[in-house]
Amino acid sequence: MTGHEAGASAILWRHWQRRERLRELPDASRPRTREDGYRVQALLERRSATPLYGWKIAATSKAGQAHIAVDGPMAGRLLRERVVHDGGRVPFQGNHMRVAEAEFAFRMGIDLPPRPAPYHAREVVAAAATLHPAIEVPDSRYEDFTLVGAAQLIADNACADYFVLGPPAPDEWRSVDLAAHRVAGRVNDGPWREGLGANVLGDPREALAWLVNELSQLGITLAAGQVVTTGTCLVPLAVEPGDHVLADFGTLGRVHAWLDA
Repeated sequence: MTGHEAGASAILWRHWQRRERLRELPDASRPRTREDGYRVQALLERRSATPLYGWKIAATSKAGQAHIAVDGPMAGRLLRERVVHDGGRVPFQGNHMRVAEAEFAFRMGIDLPPRPAPYHAREVVAAAATLHPAIEVPDSRYEDFTLVGAAQLIADNACADYFVLGPPAPDEWRSVDLAAHRVAGRVNDGPWREGLGANVLGDPREALAWLVNELSQLGITLAAGQVVTTGTCLVPLAVEPGDHVLADFGTLGRVHAWLDA
């Protein structure tokens, strides 16, 4: 750890706690590469009083990557204190992005440690204990997160904020073609918006493999019990304080939450 990384982490943490935003990190502490960004992000985990809950993947679609001007996905940490139970209330005051995302999430059954050879999707899916419908409610500490670039976004935890985990899907999920599986979401009594698992790096199982390999390259083990949420299956739902969000994964279950004013 360098003083630059510690400084960047302290600035982001302070803005996160106060629900304030900044234009970008000061030049002296600004990460220049993805690896720099991940080192700053790792310091965020140390500020949590509880073990790491899991991981998220941001920018899993070409449209999402184009929107924030990055050339590939990014990993972020899910902090346990920012996880809400299905049907619970998500603290939403000060949220800047104001979207909710319907996502496939996997809870891991065994450790997947770093190794030289890449992991294949079939290996990581076999290592998963359960599949869950989930809702991510992201946010950014930057005034305009579309302009700061991948390194600063990764430092800011890849726009991770709150996360809602639904109940485990029936065991038959392993025989379901998740890429072709339809997912729908809506806000309050508004119209349904539909998407497919294929919107997540082509297949949520491939997204899970991407995350494992990203961590492997960083020397990090994806641990048993941790949850990985793989990215939005549909165009993010615009939300406001007080809204109710429902994500319907058909035979794989539903998940919902309220956004506290």
